Amino acid sequence: SSNEHKLNFKKSKEACLSYIQDALLQKQWKRAAEFLICYVESLEKDYSREHVGPSEMIWRIGTEILWHHSHSSMKEFNCFMEQMKTLGVKRYLKVCLEHVFHLLCNGQIDEAYQNLSLAESWRFGEQTAIQDKEMKLIQAYRGLLDYYSWSKQKNILLEHDEDGFSDLTVEQEMHSYFRKAAVNLKEIIKIPGVWDVFVKCYVDLLEFYGDHNEARQVLNEYAYNSKFPANPNAHVYLYQFLKRQGESKKSLISALKILHDIVPSHELMIDFNTMLQKSKKRKKRRLGLEVIFAALDYAGWKENTKAWSCLARQVKQIVISGKHLDWIQQEWSSRKDWWPAFHFSRYLAKRNWQENESLSYEKALVAGILLGKDCKYFKYVSHQGCKAQLKRFRGLKKFVNRHNPVYLRISG
Repeated sequence: SSNEHKLNFKKSKEACLSYIQDALLQKQWKRAAEFLICYVESLEKDYSREHVGPSEMIWRIGTEILWHHSHSSMKEFNCFMEQMKTLGVKRYLKVCLEHVFHLLCNGQIDEAYQNLSLAESWRFGEQTAIQDKEMKLIQAYRGLLDYYSWSKQKNILLEHDEDGFSDLTVEQEMHSYFRKAAVNLKEIIKIPGVWDVFVKCYVDLLEFYGDHNEARQVLNEYAYNSKFPANPNAHVYLYQFLKRQGESKKSLISALKILHDIVPSHELMIDFNTMLQKSKKRKKRRLGLEVIFAALDYAGWKENTKAWSCLARQVKQIVISGKHLDWIQQEWSSRKDWWPAFHFSRYLAKRNWQENESLSYEKALVAGILLGKDCKYFKYVSHQGCKAQLKRFRGLKKFVNRHNPVYLRISG
């Protein structure tokens, strides 16, 4: 019967998709391609209306297979993408964008630019208005490639300047690319979203032509506009810009404070800690200790010599002065149950000593203060250092032994 035929067809189609999925997961690209051909042939009899249409299935699966298949070529990929563009106007611009990404990954810059230009001129009744966001992305990526061309012309011009020559043609081309890039990049970053690469390129254009006020405004908007999603990079770009402009430490600290709140493990926390430690304000120095302790909570920082040096220096200053031991106590109270195993085991002491003597020295100083002279890490490293007749390790041992009562106060 007709219903039985439809039911059997549906089952066979689902089975085929399941086989394709299995082949993709196992990276069996040839097998996946064979099943996809069967799937495409079977769709000629399919009149069902599904939320995700068959054309989108073919586009997404086919793209994945062609990208990884050992025998596929860029020519075949281009041909496939052109066919996909004709299968559904609702996805036309998305397919165009993906095609451009693949061209760029293969170094075909001119072909990618040409495809973006063709996509930008695409019109299809009401679909044009519906796909307004996709169209803005098309224009933005074209702006990105204009920026790339501008950058190349800029480098040529700078080389000519070094040789004492001036090339008017190159300069005119560069300004032409600047105008086209600036227009499209400016438009995309007005829309709330994460536009890191576009923002960086637009700011670079503005800075080169001395429009620092506009660059500052763009970065402030990107970092602080509540309509945009929380984005650590926005604060990184603002900080880097302020640093290039020679802004006050107050402005730099303000930018990094927000970054610390979002990503306490960010690599810029070393810079943040250094600035805070140089401050005359007690509140900022207290924050500096909090910042470096928080950074070292993360595994990626376990062997960061600079970070341990920052912590060792500040802890040593506090111990020598005898002031603000409560700062160390407050930070240590929430870590004393897990930091010893995480940072100060005998195994780590042995490995650190073998791989990085400077790291083991800084960590041993911190371990000796926080855990006392009987700490496994401190005992192993100080013993090895003294055995090797290294003067600073003898000084380290004396310092920790002399200030062992500090450990008793910190541990309560």
